[in-house]
Amino acid sequence: MIRNVLTIAGSDPSGGAGIQADLKAFAANGVYGMAAITALTAQNTQGVRGVELVAPTFVQAQIDAVFADVRVDAVKIGMIATAEIALAVAKALSDHQQIPIVLDPVMVAKGGAPLLQDDAMEALRTALVPLATVLTPNLPEAARLLQQPEAENRDAMATHARALADLGPQAALVKGGHLAGDESPDVLWDGSALHWIEGMRTDTKNTHGTGCTLSSSIAAQLAQGLTPRAAVAKAKRYVSGAIAASDQQTVGHGHGPVHHFYDLWKDKT
Repeated sequence: MIRNVLTIAGSDPSGGAGIQADLKAFAANGVYGMAAITALTAQNTQGVRGVELVAPTFVQAQIDAVFADVRVDAVKIGMIATAEIALAVAKALSDHQQIPIVLDPVMVAKGGAPLLQDDAMEALRTALVPLATVLTPNLPEAARLLQQPEAENRDAMATHARALADLGPQAALVKGGHLAGDESPDVLWDGSALHWIEGMRTDTKNTHGTGCTLSSSIAAQLAQGLTPRAAVAKAKRYVSGAIAASDQQTVGHGHGPVHHFYDLWKDKT
């Protein structure tokens, strides 16, 4: 049976991040994708030029419409932008907490533009984080959620992962892509043990949408019955391959997107 996964996130018209990346990642990971849009952005590989928010009531209406008709096997939450949208999403999902939920706490775009209003942090922390099966912050996001200095080494990453789990998610994945050096390790605290998911850094500027792609891939794997540990490991292998193959594409002049279909378009090099 093909599983159905819903993304709740913002739109990227250049196709590299947001719901566009989520839907590509869903397809590449073998699930049927659906999308409820929280915000429209005017952006490309060079940066964000503007944001138009969707009314919180309409965000909830989109989610409710999907659940009223379609079996949803997992949910990924990305850009929520405001406290009001965060609360609307939490309300819409309140009756569906048996479904795996992956929360990617999107705060800043690849080019540096803020994507989460300052007053939304508390709503994100208290209303959405406790709903998550897996929380997937990068190092700056983890630090901001915890109101602590950013982790600069593996020991600090592990400490942050445990502390994030205390906020309520079933598991916390701290992504190490911002660390210095040739390695790009992630650490998962699943409530009982730490699991390191290793990876080598790929020398490329094409990293637009990596966080969206990873969290969506994890949601796709959870929908297909994998444990958080297995889902994260499989999703990271997929994203690592998508980053490594990103230079096969020629998209924009800034931070280009990863190659979501690198394993399917083998004759397109």
